[in-house]
Amino acid sequence: MDFDFPLRKIIHVDMDAFYASVEQHDNPELKGKPIAVGGGSKRGVVSAASYEARKFGVRSAMAGSIAARNCPELIFVKPRFDRYKEVSNQIRSIFFEWTDLVEPLSLDEAYLDVTENKKGNPSATLIAKEIRQKIFEKTGLTASAGISINKFIAKVASDYNKPNGQKTVNPEEVIEFLENLDIRKFYGVGKVTAEKMYRLGIFTGKDLKEKPAEFLEQHFGKSGGHYFNVVRGIHLSAVKPHRIPKSVGAERTFFENLSSEIFMLEKLENIASELERRLQKSKIAGKTVTLKIKYSDFTLQTRSKTLPYFIANKDLILETAKELLYQSTLENSVRLLGISLANLNTEKEKKTEEKESVLVQLKFDF
Repeated sequence: MDFDFPLRKIIHVDMDAFYASVEQHDNPELKGKPIAVGGGSKRGVVSAASYEARKFGVRSAMAGSIAARNCPELIFVKPRFDRYKEVSNQIRSIFFEWTDLVEPLSLDEAYLDVTENKKGNPSATLIAKEIRQKIFEKTGLTASAGISINKFIAKVASDYNKPNGQKTVNPEEVIEFLENLDIRKFYGVGKVTAEKMYRLGIFTGKDLKEKPAEFLEQHFGKSGGHYFNVVRGIHLSAVKPHRIPKSVGAERTFFENLSSEIFMLEKLENIASELERRLQKSKIAGKTVTLKIKYSDFTLQTRSKTLPYFIANKDLILETAKELLYQSTLENSVRLLGISLANLNTEKEKKTEEKESVLVQLKFDF
């Protein structure tokens, strides 16, 4: 199929069960066993689970108590984030052997634009294979990859043959691939959105494609336009080596539930101090303060306030967070508090970057 927009060669590399795989690699006694990174304390939450644990329904962000109930033989391992970062840096150095256009999404995944690459290899499929092999040789860990004409399709494709596999969606295969895709597999469509789409008779990419833009915008707002485009293979976001954050935050989970605002003030001050440190390190300020409250029954509530000026100072952040805390009464005892700052002074930089992004139409050989 001919597209009337520029095409790229994009690879999305995603490490397989990264935190858990690092632990199993460093401690051979854990190999082949169901392990959970984090979640071992009384109020702990699972950060990552090995594939052996996932078979029992253990997932990241799951309470450790529930994970242990699902898998009685589950082994809890204390997180070692310094070690994960060290391995992540090793992996990232491998990416740079092929291209400088690397956009990390987290420690364990990244987009690479290899349209023009340092080794002059015209095949993105072969590059992905070489990168995965090099990662295994250097770290002993496996990675999966998706390869296609844009970030969206590459991201979806990387999940297709996990673990330790890859999938290429060639330009002429894009539309058929998207039409046959279960709507739950569309990156960015979460459980709530998927259920809403089901109610509207949208189960596959083909169903989504049959809905006019007006219909999708009516039911999904701005996201409707995004869905209308991506199902047609249109996603023009370039790989950005220096990703500009949309928000900066800090949060804490407590060993004992907090039942009164009075007990939360000291916690909020510590969180505001951590947020100030992160803002100063990144030289970022913002206008919108959001207070995140997770109750003992795991329900989540957010309260936000936008100021007329940029702030990065702990006292101003804390003052606004206190105001939001007392904005309405608590619904239950609290197990987690968080403060984040959005509407950052990086937004102008982001818009300029997108405006200046230049796309080049090329003949493709995947």
